[in-house]
Amino acid sequence: MLPRKYKLKKENHFKKIFQKGKAYQGEFMRLKVLNNNLKISRFAFVVGLKISKKATQRNKIRRQLEEIVRLKLNQISPGLDAIVLVSPEITKKKYQNIEKCLLDLLQKAKITWNY
Repeated sequence: MLPRKYKLKKENHFKKIFQKGKAYQGEFMRLKVLNNNLKISRFAFVVGLKISKKATQRNKIRRQLEEIVRLKLNQISPGLDAIVLVSPEITKKKYQNIEKCLLDLLQKAKITWNY
């Protein structure tokens, strides 16, 4: 589980990132990134009703994404806020594919190194 201090929760943070953040597109997910001038990077994962009507499936996807980020926290640059948005195709993907796509996106955004 991703520690609470690494999670984005406030609506005004989300608005700021969506308005001013830089976007990166992957195979079945997008990443929006913005500098936050803090010593840590914070993340949010958006898995909406369009992904699945079942809350259990949406929560499983969100937990998988959080775990991928948690395991790579020591390789992620500090001082960033990031939102990960997924498309419905993610429900058909295995954990390894989800991990590769997210890590590729983080690499493309120059947020992480050495994965």
